[in-house]
Amino acid sequence: MAQIILTGFMATGKTEVGRRLARATSRAFVDTDKLVEAAAGESVPQLFASVGEARFRELERAAVRQAVAVPNAVVATGGGALLDPDSRRLLLAAGPVVCLTATPEEILRRAGSGGDRPLLAAQSDDERLARIRALLTAREATYRLATHHVDTTGRPVDDVVAEVRALVGAK
Repeated sequence: MAQIILTGFMATGKTEVGRRLARATSRAFVDTDKLVEAAAGESVPQLFASVGEARFRELERAAVRQAVAVPNAVVATGGGALLDPDSRRLLLAAGPVVCLTATPEEILRRAGSGGDRPLLAAQSDDERLARIRALLTAREATYRLATHHVDTTGRPVDDVVAEVRALVGAK
């Protein structure tokens, strides 16, 4: 069995959907952000602050390589992982890639103040919403490369898990 890859913008549900999907399909769950944090000894927000986004992306690339090496896993990526050409190649080759989506307003609601979201930190709601829209626009073409797309806006996690299972044929 191939891996099931969950990708998409921040706060679209990748981690929670991934955990539940892994449990429902008796697979391992691998979160690339957690792999980055374990390797660096710092949280993602701390890494952005201490070493910057470019270094974080290098660590993320190594985490993607590690994640796709886990057989039959459900892999949740960071929101920008698919943007890196090397990571994208590995993820698309690993198995079906499901891009979770949500409206910008839903993402803003889920992200809250943005304190644990480095790309949204220290901004007003209006500024965060504008930043979300800009990032979504910039990433749109890359996210379209995913095998499947599932809108999570206003949906219970278990409904999203069921849809992902149906789309990828996971028993």
